[in-house]
Amino acid sequence: MTQSGRLGVGVIGAGNVGPVLAAALAGAGHAIVGIAAVSERNRDRARAMLPEVPILEIPDLIERSELVILAIPEGEIEALVAGLAATGTWQPGQLVLHTAPGLGCAVLAPAVAAGAIPLAVHPAMVFTGTSLDLVRLRESYCAVTAPTPVLPIGQALVVEMGGEPVIVAEADRATYAEAIATATSFSGEIVRQSTALLEGLGIESPAGVLGPLLRSSVETALTAAGEEPRYLV
Repeated sequence: MTQSGRLGVGVIGAGNVGPVLAAALAGAGHAIVGIAAVSERNRDRARAMLPEVPILEIPDLIERSELVILAIPEGEIEALVAGLAATGTWQPGQLVLHTAPGLGCAVLAPAVAAGAIPLAVHPAMVFTGTSLDLVRLRESYCAVTAPTPVLPIGQALVVEMGGEPVIVAEADRATYAEAIATATSFSGEIVRQSTALLEGLGIESPAGVLGPLLRSSVETALTAAGEEPRYLV
């Protein structure tokens, strides 16, 4: 980290997650040096969320960044990290953070071998890729996995983005990911089924009917489980 604690941040991936995290870090005073995006749709999203941030090729982005965020599908991380290590792209002392729920820091081993510092941070929320997510991020927990000496860095980044850090051990990431997937897929399917039933009755605004019911139901269930009510969606 720089003497002031501010980082030059580069983001690989302009899906729903990357631009939002970049915007949150920019709001905390970090400098977003660039974002790498492939599809035109993702480029448009990046321009909408980060209008002053240049779209860069990955090697240029990594060269300029003190913190590199890999906000790409989980299945693509291993190959990308290894490929960049093979070309000597990673830099010693550089922070490398991925956002995949089911992976810890082991997937970043090729970058670590080049001297990079690994972080795995996953916000437990559903992203829309819009500014609405910046509000939701402030209501969410983020799983943080990292070597013990650098855990405070991951926790500090989460706090700066507005979230609440929770430490998840490397060996527990798969179970954590299962819990997140179960909650999101189950709630999504229940909403779809209930909406279809109400639409079949001719009710014009199923979402309006179901919204208060679902929120109160989830809050009651979480309270009964002994947890403070927090929402994933």
